[in-house]
Amino acid sequence: MPGGRLTQQERQQIALGLADGLAYAEIARRLDRPTSTVTREVMRNGGPASYRADLAHRAAERRAHRRRRAAPQGPQVPQEAHGRDAEAVREYEETLTTAFIASGTPRMMARVMACLTLTDSGSLTASELAQRLQVSPASISKAITFLEGQDLVRRYREEGRRERYGFDEDIWYQSMMASAESTARVAETSRQGVAVMGPGTPAATRLENAARFLDFIAETMIRASEQAREILHPKPGTASDDSAGQPRPDQG
Repeated sequence: MPGGRLTQQERQQIALGLADGLAYAEIARRLDRPTSTVTREVMRNGGPASYRADLAHRAAERRAHRRRRAAPQGPQVPQEAHGRDAEAVREYEETLTTAFIASGTPRMMARVMACLTLTDSGSLTASELAQRLQVSPASISKAITFLEGQDLVRRYREEGRRERYGFDEDIWYQSMMASAESTARVAETSRQGVAVMGPGTPAATRLENAARFLDFIAETMIRASEQAREILHPKPGTASDDSAGQPRPDQG
């Protein structure tokens, strides 16, 4: 399997494959590349509808040039913790960023999420994020504001009034609950439209069907999130701990 960066010819083949309606996996198979490489390449360059091989190749060259200019020299080169392969970590961070983008997260916000996820400390300051991602503080501020609004980032204050941003154990639970509440609001709004459009009419029936479907999805998300948190992140002293080893009422 070929390694290294994509060539201009490979990017042209990706563009042709997208024009032919091929799936990422099929394009990757024809290039003898991992599917994640093709997915990341397309998503970071405008998505399947806007991908252009020449623009993508120039953007890749600019990124490589910026990395070479920004790389510290001599003994200042940072060492990856725990004996990790620095290049493998960088590639994985791009893959994780692409996964976040594919789920609907804007690119800058996805980069911040991936960076925080892969930080052993679990949190970083705004200046640390800007330095790691090689972007302006304003870009970090905008991304943090968005992620806080989605309950995906927590703000911590340390001594000296510096603020840090990171995740806690409940971050995905809170995010899923917020998504469930948003879905439930759409369901309720759809149901309100039934009376407006006239019960029994095609439009009202469509709204009612949507409300029933979305209600079911929201309730399922809430139940699954609560069950997952209880099973995967049990809190000390919970009822399940206290009752361990004792017979249940139905056991007499």
